Amino acid sequence: MIRSSRLRNLVLALGLTTSSLALAGSTDDAMDQLNAIMADDEKRQASYEAGHDRIRFCGYCHGEDGNSKRDYIPNLAAQHPLYLFNQFEKFRAGTREDYVMSKLAKTLSLEERINIAVYYSQQTAKPRTGSDPALAETGGKLFAGRCAACHQKDAQGFRDMPRLAGQPAEYLEIALERFQDMDPEKQSTPMIGIAATLSEGDIKALAEYLTER
Repeated sequence: MIRSSRLRNLVLALGLTTSSLALAGSTDDAMDQLNAIMADDEKRQASYEAGHDRIRFCGYCHGEDGNSKRDYIPNLAAQHPLYLFNQFEKFRAGTREDYVMSKLAKTLSLEERINIAVYYSQQTAKPRTGSDPALAETGGKLFAGRCAACHQKDAQGFRDMPRLAGQPAEYLEIALERFQDMDPEKQSTPMIGIAATLSEGDIKALAEYLTER
């Protein structure tokens, strides 16, 4: 449950009124607030600036501009803000786990989680340079047939479907292998079924294709 005092702080910080943002009692309500912020230029800019002030620690791994400094860490640049915010909520709830992020997410207030999501969503993703054009071509065909329906044909993602374009190949391979290792009786994501159909070669081809987008 999100405390009303926390929401009042967010309202004051972004210059919002209670008529434009209802008090939130759930993640869905908080995401409605995020939608309202993204729809208003002035509020979005205020949130962006507050997010920039708060991402110093995030930048050590994900980069100040959202392009990761290590190939096993994902880019956050140009991800949809709703997707980024929802990942914070999963780390906080324990439905997604990471040694660093699970702890960090629990230290961030609601407004900080929103502001960071807004900030990174406004950055420009920088694709990597691939090394195997033939493998990338194979990956492109696999993506079109198995991934584009959810992640969009250009791999830009949509709302809660993550942007895959320009992600480090190493990170993409690790992520797909993790989905293959998940127990469908304990985890709820369509990616378990998708990843189960991929060979090691398929994973490498998809990663090669997407890192160049």
